[in-house]
Amino acid sequence: MIAALNQLVDLLEEHLTEEFDVNAAARAVGTTEYHLRRMFSSLAGMPLSEYVRRRRMTVAAADIVRGEDDLLSIAVRHGYGSTEAFGRAFRAVHGASPGDVRRDGGPLRTQPQLRFRLTVEGIIPMHTRIVDRPTFRLVGHAARVPLIHHGINPHIQQHIAGLPPQEHLRLKALSDTEPAGLLQVSDDVEAEATEGSELTYLHGVAVSRDTPVPDDLDAIEVPAGQWAVFRTAGPHPQALQTAWAATATEWFPSNPWRLRPGPSVVAILDRAEDFSTATCELWLPIEPA
Repeated sequence: MIAALNQLVDLLEEHLTEEFDVNAAARAVGTTEYHLRRMFSSLAGMPLSEYVRRRRMTVAAADIVRGEDDLLSIAVRHGYGSTEAFGRAFRAVHGASPGDVRRDGGPLRTQPQLRFRLTVEGIIPMHTRIVDRPTFRLVGHAARVPLIHHGINPHIQQHIAGLPPQEHLRLKALSDTEPAGLLQVSDDVEAEATEGSELTYLHGVAVSRDTPVPDDLDAIEVPAGQWAVFRTAGPHPQALQTAWAATATEWFPSNPWRLRPGPSVVAILDRAEDFSTATCELWLPIEPA
């Protein structure tokens, strides 16, 4: 995975002023666009699209400072149809207009070319199992919420708090397959998992494909496939979020698997009464790399 990401960065540099085909690049480095975008954003700390934008504006700034071409020619070279659109993108990255930079030589916020390197980590073993599951369904109560990477998501909290206590008992009674118990399901997450982007959150349970589902519940159809199941324990939700990040930085680069599109699922196996600590299982859909 580290080698694939570095090949991607090299391909981007070769085609920085062109429309970049991420799907073709993913095939060229032997993976999928979905997995490549997820791993890039997790390891680089920014979406792939944002990195491309910053690199383009870094190179464009050099063209502007040199002063050899007019602004329209530079805008068109970097994929913009007008100086206005180019100027907006340029200011969003550098905090100054192209005209200001041409006159004053700055200020500039340059984006260096990324280079991914393998470091010695993984001192703490990750408790993982690979599960092959037939088609099943996730059923419960769904809502659209913004993605928050760190800390408690208040939108999810509000969604769960709005359900009456008896509804949790009804959902538990429906559960008849793995993952067992009440589940926290994230679906329709964009490939780059950008902070603040919307996802579908479902508070519910897993049921077999043929289990009757009440009409008042939302359902997510989950196709057959393999899952990586990570067990975590400790302060909640910090231990779970740390493990989630470690899947990208440690587990996937070290194992012959990649993410496939599909929901991610958290099962709460045990917890303190105030939810300050918890033992969880994180289910991620995977396929052979």
